[in-house]
Amino acid sequence: MVAVSESQSDVDVPLDPPSAVLERLEAFGAEVLDEAINRPVQVVNGGLYLRGLIEQGPRKSLEPLVERLGGEADYQSMQQFLAVSPWDPALVVKATAERVAPEIDVQAWVLDDTGFPKDGKDSPGVKRQYSGTLGKIGNCQIGVSLHAVGSTGTVALGWALYLPEEWCEDKQRRKQAKIPAEIEFQTKPQLGVDLAVRAAGWKVQNAPVLGDQAYGDNTDLRDRLHSEGLQYVLSVSPEMNVFTSQTRFTLPEPHSGSGRRSLHPRPDCDPEQVGALIARLGEQQLKTVTFRDGPDGIARKSRFMFVRVGSAHHWRAHDGRGRWGKTEEIPPRQEWLIAEWPKGKPGPTDYWISNLPVSTKPGRLARLARLRWKIELDYRQLKGELGLDHYEGRSWLGWYHHTALVTAAYGFLTLERLRPNH
Repeated sequence: MVAVSESQSDVDVPLDPPSAVLERLEAFGAEVLDEAINRPVQVVNGGLYLRGLIEQGPRKSLEPLVERLGGEADYQSMQQFLAVSPWDPALVVKATAERVAPEIDVQAWVLDDTGFPKDGKDSPGVKRQYSGTLGKIGNCQIGVSLHAVGSTGTVALGWALYLPEEWCEDKQRRKQAKIPAEIEFQTKPQLGVDLAVRAAGWKVQNAPVLGDQAYGDNTDLRDRLHSEGLQYVLSVSPEMNVFTSQTRFTLPEPHSGSGRRSLHPRPDCDPEQVGALIARLGEQQLKTVTFRDGPDGIARKSRFMFVRVGSAHHWRAHDGRGRWGKTEEIPPRQEWLIAEWPKGKPGPTDYWISNLPVSTKPGRLARLARLRWKIELDYRQLKGELGLDHYEGRSWLGWYHHTALVTAAYGFLTLERLRPNH
């Protein structure tokens, strides 16, 4: 039986029978699987897998999932569908996102990574590495993901399995895990920005990309998001260097000696660390902002500072070949530096950098900066309800198939929760 829930607010509303929910699930499965899977038997297997993920049961790995489905599912056929069949999991994620995102009032895209604890050493990408999920170094895989976060729900926009350098260089392990030859080493930020750029081409409302310091401190990620026309509000460390908006960049005066004049504009002051800059400006420049935050959606107040700055890496990365032309004064790209300094605290607790327009209201900047908490709720539900981390196979493609099908199952549940008689 498909698991359905009854909240206190639904007591007086007639609930749909499980047969109606199952009928909608089958229709949804056919819709999101159709573009990716062209073999009828595999479409059937995909629908059964979705049902197995959603039905009640403590374990969502393949063997107990097939057992719960009874005689409707054949284990060998399902295993081949999950681990070997060459259907494109990205198309399932895309179809799910394009179906669900318009229903949830998308406000942000959240970029993060999560750990998948594993025994042994043969699952692709597994090694002893730090996982925020574990809160320590442990034997695990790391999956990078991007999620559209809305006022009424969330939906994943993509998954990428992080492959450490030692895995990329080990031909035998790659062969056993069936890792495609074209897969090369990429950092987690590189994987994440690829997901965002890919999703930007889908029929999904674009929204500012949010992420923690591991992503915000990565200058290449911020530059690529900006160059692709994507906005961001990313957490950064207090040690990141910036120039204030008052910094002037000018070309050096010509000298009388031989040689060409430098075309590299120079700042009239040194960059500052963001922590030192906010401390120097002091509490008198803080603004009290009211915004809605947390699972309860209650209006909250906190003190923030909003400062226009230019990232120092833009100046240092200048190639000296005059790509800024002959303009006499060219500063780096101006961005928002956001700092939260709660009342009673000796200093700021968090910092963010954002390329949102200069006209953006403080309330929106503060709300976006604090919105990233929803990703943790997403991970808990994807793992706790649908077995995101229960895949036990050792196939590279199988991991992507499983995460895509979990995404579809969660997308269906999101739509069901929006129904008045869910």
